[in-house]
Amino acid sequence: MKCWPVLITALLTALTLIAACAPNARAANPPIAQVALAGGKTLSYFASQPPNPTPVSALIVIAGYPRDANRTFSAAALGAALDGKTSSPLIIAPIFQVPRAEAARFCHFPGMPNPTATNALWHCGTWLSGAPALNTPVTAFGALNALINQTLRRYPSVRTITIAGFSAGAQFTQRYAAFAAAPSRPVRERFVIADPSAFLYFNRTRPHPHPRSCPTYNDWKFGTANLPSYLGRSAAAARMAYAAANIHYLEAAHDHGTGKGTAYRLLEKNCAAETQGRYRLGRGIAYAAYDQHDLAHGRHRLTIIPGCAHNVRCVFTAKEAAPALFGQP
Repeated sequence: MKCWPVLITALLTALTLIAACAPNARAANPPIAQVALAGGKTLSYFASQPPNPTPVSALIVIAGYPRDANRTFSAAALGAALDGKTSSPLIIAPIFQVPRAEAARFCHFPGMPNPTATNALWHCGTWLSGAPALNTPVTAFGALNALINQTLRRYPSVRTITIAGFSAGAQFTQRYAAFAAAPSRPVRERFVIADPSAFLYFNRTRPHPHPRSCPTYNDWKFGTANLPSYLGRSAAAARMAYAAANIHYLEAAHDHGTGKGTAYRLLEKNCAAETQGRYRLGRGIAYAAYDQHDLAHGRHRLTIIPGCAHNVRCVFTAKEAAPALFGQP
């Protein structure tokens, strides 16, 4: 009968995971913390309770266009549980707040908190290109820099930080990898770019010819022409930083076409994005080939996630994604 406690523990764990995976499951939001920014403003974020007093790794997950940081956090936490590593990462999900009226109309997600009186605010689509906030000069990239540095101060045992973005969050993460400031102390940084709607290219190469009617196809945020001054880095320096970064691309095998589950309504469809391909999967595969040929020459990896469309929980909990998200430091 000594095996009963083990069996009961395993059963409870399985029931917890089944409940979390249920389509209509609504887990309570994790604790909210804040990091101070310039101008007296703050960035709120969800944070897991430390998995142990001295975590060696942190996973910062960046939500998509609806700013569904609660759902993205939940997907990452479930993925970590399913991965079963004995040393679970500290999980953090920043909340890029927008004015309440704008959020209600364009980028609201159920269960997300309203902005506080001190929160920095962005427009629904500006934070994902790292732009300055509406009520303080700090940029979205600068806000993430501040969050990373606060994490390193609070947890001096952390040696690896993985920044993983899904959908619009992947656009943010990819651009951030090229323009991120160095952390306040030496740490291994990793970047996971999962199912973005479009990519930042570092030259005029594209998988599809650009039409004459799209002369700005290589402008920021799809290219490095006419970079805004707030980025603080030249195109050449950004390309060098990106090529040297530790980057892993994730693409869902069924994130293609216009059917159910592809979030086609949120796909970038302007002419600059169309030069990269028609749908997310094709754009991701084409970008990985461009990266291989023109940027990192094999140092960056691409993993296709079978059985998934445009679904953060499916992608972040897939066993094929675990090495990218939860790889050992």
